[in-house]
Amino acid sequence: MDSNHPEGSTFFERLNARMQSSISVRLFFIAILSLILLIPAAMVEDLIRERSYRKSEVIHTINNGWGLSQTITGPILTIPYLEHTITKDDEVITLRHQAHFLPESLYVEGDLKTSVRNISLFESVVYNSQLDFSGNFTHPSFEEWKIATEDILWEEAYVSLGITDMRGIQDQLDIRWNDTEHTLSPGTDNRDLVASGVSTRVPMEADSSSGEHSFQLTIDLNGSELLHLYPLGKTTEFALSSAYPHPGFVGAFLPDEREISADGFTAHWKILSLNRNYPQQWKDDEHRILGSEFGVSLITPVDDYQKSTRSVKYALMMIAFTFLIFFFLEIRSGKKVHPIQFILVGLALIVFYTLLIALSEHIGFNPSYLISSVAVTALIAMYFQAIFKQFKMTAILMAVLALMYGFIFTTLQLQDYALLIGSIGLFLVLALVMYLSRKVDWYALSKGGESE
Repeated sequence: MDSNHPEGSTFFERLNARMQSSISVRLFFIAILSLILLIPAAMVEDLIRERSYRKSEVIHTINNGWGLSQTITGPILTIPYLEHTITKDDEVITLRHQAHFLPESLYVEGDLKTSVRNISLFESVVYNSQLDFSGNFTHPSFEEWKIATEDILWEEAYVSLGITDMRGIQDQLDIRWNDTEHTLSPGTDNRDLVASGVSTRVPMEADSSSGEHSFQLTIDLNGSELLHLYPLGKTTEFALSSAYPHPGFVGAFLPDEREISADGFTAHWKILSLNRNYPQQWKDDEHRILGSEFGVSLITPVDDYQKSTRSVKYALMMIAFTFLIFFFLEIRSGKKVHPIQFILVGLALIVFYTLLIALSEHIGFNPSYLISSVAVTALIAMYFQAIFKQFKMTAILMAVLALMYGFIFTTLQLQDYALLIGSIGLFLVLALVMYLSRKVDWYALSKGGESE
């Protein structure tokens, strides 16, 4: 029986003996331990997802109480008409239909006032918008459909305006139609176009002396995250300004003019009917306007949970490279590191991420990263000094850990170049390992271990 492995020895004693006597076993153990530590790293990712879901729930609660994303549709002029059909039994069936007419011109000028609402640790950016609508409709024509004048229900004509979250309306809605004021009431009869919104009857006659109908209205509307508008005018212009410095322009059309600064933004859209895939008038549900909306998104600067998730992606590199540093320094010093000591160092590297998440919820990502990296680097360095008792080697370890954490932090800040910087970093790490190990006589080390 091998004298190095007495019969009463435990598995861990035998493992420790093998690690002390074989470089290959030590490297194999380091590789396996690095992979095993990915399990708690994955648990940290689950924790980040859980906290992120919690944040989303809280933000939805805030937005739900203030006003959700708003999409405004209209105004749309709708005129009912009758259609008569004669059956084979000479019975006349009369059906009621609706003709929809879009504005000849639509001008919207708006101002967004943003504010921050919070519950517990989480906050959401919400807005109040003052939107001034103006424009005109050409007098509706039914000639292309060959509908008789007596079948057109002019007296039932109405204007509707779609608003996705009615809870955001802050003041009475009145529309000035030609020279008269009309109060808009909740609900519409053209749900194929406007699922949620307001409407009002407007005076219409078969003949119009002016040939057009002007309108004006102002909307005081609360919302969050998004403000969308449909380009229903033959010519649609939308001018929007806000003091919010992080807008995102979204939807089917981008602004033709925009200025963004730390003091806010201004944007202007001009959209023609030729730019969309539906006409200025149609019957019933012949056409859909979905997909043509455009507007602005109130983007929150890079989410701390997103950065934390991305930082965990580098956990394997941090663990493996730290273990390699320990490995090379123990070769140089001749002092062996126990497997339990490797495990404790690995757990310290994992604790970095939990510290990062917990602190970032209170003081932000960047200060949290600095505090967590300094704390973990100091912890590992003090532990290393207690093992090796060599200040020079401890200083080298601290410098390398600081460089690694600094490299990862830089990569996280430069999202567009993360792959490039990460690849270059890995190349340099591999080059450094190859350089440091170029004069190591691995066979001599193995023989030396065995002779011991």
